[in-house]
Amino acid sequence: MIAIPFNRPHIAGNEFLYMAQAVESGHISGDGDFSRKCQDFLERRYGVPRVLLTASGPAALEMAALLCRVGAGDEIILPSFTFVSTANAFVLRGAKPVFVDIRPDTLNMNEAHVEAGIGPRTRVIVPVHYAGIGCEMDALEELAEGCGASIVEDAAQGIEARYRNRPLGTIGSLGALSFHETKNVSCGEGGALFINDGSLIERAEILREKGTNRSKFFRGEVDKYTWMDCGSSFLPSDLQAAFLLAQLERLESITERRRRIFDNYREALAPLEEAGFMKLPIRPGHCQGNHHMFYLLLETEVVRDGLLEFLKSRGILAVFHYLPLHLSPMGRAFGGREGQFPVTESVSSRLVRLPFYNDLSSSDQETVIRSVQAFFGR
Repeated sequence: MIAIPFNRPHIAGNEFLYMAQAVESGHISGDGDFSRKCQDFLERRYGVPRVLLTASGPAALEMAALLCRVGAGDEIILPSFTFVSTANAFVLRGAKPVFVDIRPDTLNMNEAHVEAGIGPRTRVIVPVHYAGIGCEMDALEELAEGCGASIVEDAAQGIEARYRNRPLGTIGSLGALSFHETKNVSCGEGGALFINDGSLIERAEILREKGTNRSKFFRGEVDKYTWMDCGSSFLPSDLQAAFLLAQLERLESITERRRRIFDNYREALAPLEEAGFMKLPIRPGHCQGNHHMFYLLLETEVVRDGLLEFLKSRGILAVFHYLPLHLSPMGRAFGGREGQFPVTESVSSRLVRLPFYNDLSSSDQETVIRSVQAFFGR
């Protein structure tokens, strides 16, 4: 029986009140009052020209692919160490994923390997900010400018994190955030598209509203709306937005609580790192993290699997993370093979994520820590 889960949903304050207000208002479909309040909050906080809530993080990425006019034969550069949604958004448009390896320190896309993947069909570079630590965006921006590619940030794990004081998701032309239940703030599912290039705003609104100019109609800018472009229904319901707003209102206290959990893990497990049993997360000085997760990099896959089983036997659910996309059946269809990206393959087989959620109690965290120590005989 699992007594300490890997993740647990969190009630920050006014979630139920706001959801009831949405129902009482008579509008629970997309783009209601709560959707607008969430979008306004994110625009003001991060200085984004336009934010559009989406039904999920993947939906935001799919919108980004459409906005970048990705099509058959185009190539997209992304890390192999990421979730399938990063690749799917562009493969759905007919593009070919060009995978690159990750850095051994931050586990982010290795910017030194990107240039080798650039070709005449490169359309988009997609940095994935792993664990809320920013990729080396200065170098990636220079590479993108040199080849005429757009940057779409996969900032699914990036809310409140910064790279050289620039909020993640605001650096590329577009940024995709996730509000899945495992994220720092959540509405179960849900996401947001940060539109940093103002020239894309009007088309983004059209794509999100089934390819129609419905948003203009509701603002009174046209007397009827019609089909303008290819699109889909990317909107979340206003019930989701009501739940999300309550979480966003507590964003600072949530981030602080997660910082304490993160720091507790680091302080308690640092002696195991010093003894050579593991490596702990690395945050470069020019990156401000958001304490999204706490992971351990162990010496071997055998040790990793042993720790997972040991924790499970004590009622603690810890988990591994991404499997290399280039070694998946789809990845192999695009030319992936063993040994192609050694850091990705090694990290994927050795990484453990410890339980981490906003309501993780001090006593439960102490149980996790002591269990990890016990596994290593400490």
